[in-house]
Amino acid sequence: MENTINLQKAALVIDPSDNVAVALTDLKKGEMCFLRFSDKEEEVTLLEDIAFGHKLAIFDIEKDESVLKYGEEIGKMLVSVQKGAYIHNHNMYCERGMKS
Repeated sequence: MENTINLQKAALVIDPSDNVAVALTDLKKGEMCFLRFSDKEEEVTLLEDIAFGHKLAIFDIEKDESVLKYGEEIGKMLVSVQKGAYIHNHNMYCERGMKS
């Protein structure tokens, strides 16, 4: 039964170098979420609602710091965020998308 609970409120860390995880279900502010790494699980308290498939910070991330998913930079932070924050285009940017 415990594994079922873990899966219901979990987020997947795809690569060991990532600083974000992907929500495996809709997650709500204030809930505890299990971060599933390849070799361990950790808990994080969610600071915001996070929709299924969206990203959350697994560490504090500073303004202009790279956002890493799949072991690759997918953007940079517009603002500093804390562990458990929702990461999306409202608080991150992609330099590739800004070039004309």
